Amino acid sequence: MEGLLTLIAVLLRSALALFRSRRRQAFIELALRQQLAVYSQTKRKPRLRQVDRTFWITLRRLWPRWKEVLVIVKPDTVIRWHRKGFQLHWRWISKRGPGRPRVSAEVQELIRRFAAENAWGARKIHAELEKLGVTVSLATVSRYLPKRLPVPQKPQTWRTFLRNHRDGIAAMDFFTVSTVGFGVLYVWFVIAHGRRQMMHFNVTANPTAHWVIQQLREAFPEATAPAYLVHDRDSIFCKRVREAICSFGTESVRTAYRSPWQNGVAERWIGTCRREVLDHMIVLNERHLHRRLREYVAYYNAERVHTRLRDAPLRRPLETRPSLSAKVVGLPRVGGLHHRYVWHEAA
Repeated sequence: MEGLLTLIAVLLRSALALFRSRRRQAFIELALRQQLAVYSQTKRKPRLRQVDRTFWITLRRLWPRWKEVLVIVKPDTVIRWHRKGFQLHWRWISKRGPGRPRVSAEVQELIRRFAAENAWGARKIHAELEKLGVTVSLATVSRYLPKRLPVPQKPQTWRTFLRNHRDGIAAMDFFTVSTVGFGVLYVWFVIAHGRRQMMHFNVTANPTAHWVIQQLREAFPEATAPAYLVHDRDSIFCKRVREAICSFGTESVRTAYRSPWQNGVAERWIGTCRREVLDHMIVLNERHLHRRLREYVAYYNAERVHTRLRDAPLRRPLETRPSLSAKVVGLPRVGGLHHRYVWHEAA
């Protein structure tokens, strides 16, 4: 009975061919012949090859009623084949071009090494790489930096004092350092605004106005005094000290009360000195502190790359790689707290 019903259905479908157009009938015959060819290749479940999939994808694009003659697979399967072919087509024509040159593994390792050994940011590492003759962008350095917690924003600089005169401006200040025996030592220093050069410093346990005047004489020998000297209103910078400053041909500029931000260059150097040296050591005595600060000031002036200047205050020379076999070697500074990086020929 079931076979009879199937035969009747086939006869009815064949009778409909008398009323079809020649073009439509040709498509139906082509579709049926292709399916029969597939069935003839297998006994049970037909295995569709790439040619078969291509045939049905093409027929779907040419004939809108292709679903009516499809019996070997589901219409959704043909649609899935078409989508996959679409993806392969656009993947092939959208091949990635050459793009930017790849950053070598050596440079990537240098970026991570500089960050790990010195806790530097992207700008300082970028400037240090430039001194080694390595050309990469700041964005590239940031991309290969290890992720870390955001650093609090630095205080705003003092902009009320004219930037155009910064090469003729210096600042002086005191800061205290505690010793292992709970004593207090006083560090006095003078720093130039133009290139942030440390001009002079000294350490004492008993600062006086006479001692400060003597330090000023040592800081500005032979008419090297700046046009302006910025300082706060500490009582030690009394009238005698201000008169001594004027005797050098320098104008004394005092900040407002309780306004350390007006002496921003000096205050930032104090913070830098604490973070990079003093926070990592216990001071034994005045001699110990003076020796460590002398080492740091020498490194700071001649070798340490300033973020804004992208150079050391005394203009550190640019190095070039002598050969492909040369490696970057770190020279310890300040007891190993910091490093100077140079090219060194491999042995």
